[in-house]
Amino acid sequence: MPAKNFRIIGLLLCLLIVSLLACSIVPDVNMQGTPTTSSTAQSGTEKLNTWEQAAPGIEIRFEHWQSPGDNEDTVAITRLDLKKVHLSIGYAPTRPLDMSAWMKQTGALAMINGGYFDKNNQSTGLLVSNGQMAGSSYVGFGGMLAVDAQGNVTLRSLKQQPYDPNTEQLQQATQSSPMLMINGQRTQFEADSVSQRRSVIAIDKQGRLLLIASPNQAFTLDELADLLASSDLSIETALNLDGGASTGLYVNGPNQKISIDAFTPLPIVIIVK
Repeated sequence: MPAKNFRIIGLLLCLLIVSLLACSIVPDVNMQGTPTTSSTAQSGTEKLNTWEQAAPGIEIRFEHWQSPGDNEDTVAITRLDLKKVHLSIGYAPTRPLDMSAWMKQTGALAMINGGYFDKNNQSTGLLVSNGQMAGSSYVGFGGMLAVDAQGNVTLRSLKQQPYDPNTEQLQQATQSSPMLMINGQRTQFEADSVSQRRSVIAIDKQGRLLLIASPNQAFTLDELADLLASSDLSIETALNLDGGASTGLYVNGPNQKISIDAFTPLPIVIIVK
């Protein structure tokens, strides 16, 4: 066979191999091995955009959110009447638990993951659990959910209102970052453009506490802040919690339930009873 024919056959074989390689499909996972999607075990009688009572003082709602970049997810929202529920912070750095185990151990009616922790499961900011303090406060950034000695619940920017250990007697607290909304306005912050599972704690203009979870890797932090600001949730203040594999939200009411599992054991949780 002439050399020219060999060259043509070789070229055709190369093209075939390249096309086959280009068609191979590789599972899409991130660097931590976290699945890109998660199934949300919801109420079983899920209705979008409708508040349903899960227990006295606890309501749940599901909304389908879509960003301008066409990222979308069904978001679970829990609304708490702070006159009817009690908040505490669970902290177990030496024995982090799956959220279902936290729920069983504490007998909570609702729970969401808390603030950031390091590779040793220690809180990266100030944490107060039943009056016991750990870590040190963020300075000039981030925010804090806190319960004082009188049982008053606050959610605030630490840049606007720094923590003062000399004047504040806190019984419960967890810190995280960034603040997503302050005084009813979307904040500005620097963040990467990665879409992740997201969890948020917020207070609305009527003084109710909101626990919000986006269970799929749908939104960047900027998209999430925009969606919160444009929602009909009447949000006054909102703080991003430790998302990604840590995102989890449980509600175990007699009437309605939500089960969004974190992908990792959690040393920090926000407990609602």
